[in-house]
Amino acid sequence: MVNRKELDPEKSPVARFGQRLRQLRDERGWTQDELAARMGCSGTHISAVETGRRPPTPRFAASADKAFGTGDRLERQGRAVWNTAILEGFPEFVAHEVRAAEIRLFELGIIPGLLQTPEYAAAITTGAVRRGAITEQQAEERLSLLARRQASLQRTPPPLMYVVLDESCIRRPVGGPGVMAEQLDRLVALAELPSTVVQVAPFDLGERRAFDLPVTLLTLTDRSQIAYTESAQQGCLERDMRFVQPLVTAYHQMQAEALSQAASVAVIEKVRKGTP
Repeated sequence: MVNRKELDPEKSPVARFGQRLRQLRDERGWTQDELAARMGCSGTHISAVETGRRPPTPRFAASADKAFGTGDRLERQGRAVWNTAILEGFPEFVAHEVRAAEIRLFELGIIPGLLQTPEYAAAITTGAVRRGAITEQQAEERLSLLARRQASLQRTPPPLMYVVLDESCIRRPVGGPGVMAEQLDRLVALAELPSTVVQVAPFDLGERRAFDLPVTLLTLTDRSQIAYTESAQQGCLERDMRFVQPLVTAYHQMQAEALSQAASVAVIEKVRKGTP
């Protein structure tokens, strides 16, 4: 079939659900539009769920069970999706991130995932497990996805990556002195790469800091741009340039206000020397 996207059920619970949905549909010889007609939705919606771009809601899973005559099997499988630690909207964002030509990051309070050492990432997820925010299985899911995202940076050519870290990111201790020291060393090493620019937005930037929430901006290979932001419960992927362009402009303004890369590395090394 032309342009039929290969599915990887090991990628995430969302991907496993999508693969199962497609398998059941193929077994019956239905098109996406035919299944959609039976479920009362659109073929585009079916496509988005099958390819993992949209997670299935409980209502969607129950409707699919009814269409396929599968009892409550899809509804039960969907619970793994609803209990995931990966925010809605994030899998779709990652699908773009791993192919982006340029990645622009702004983060507060924590080193961005793409820049984290394994030990730093493990400390973050362990803390979330101890607080009861996620389960151990969900922590493993997060770390597995992070490892795949980081591995994607090794593609040729690598994406250009611009990183602005609020000073809180390098000042907040995570995982103990040893873990934090290695993490700061990694930031310095990344700043030496020709494809990466690392800057620190100091505390005294005050009201001149453009963002109060983490923001990621992607430039795709066709030079289109998308933005990703998230709340505690949901991620938001924005493609409409009426909303993306102001974020891009604000990001450039913040880069101009932040410390230069050389000055940023000096600050990071100073904090590093204060770590036993």
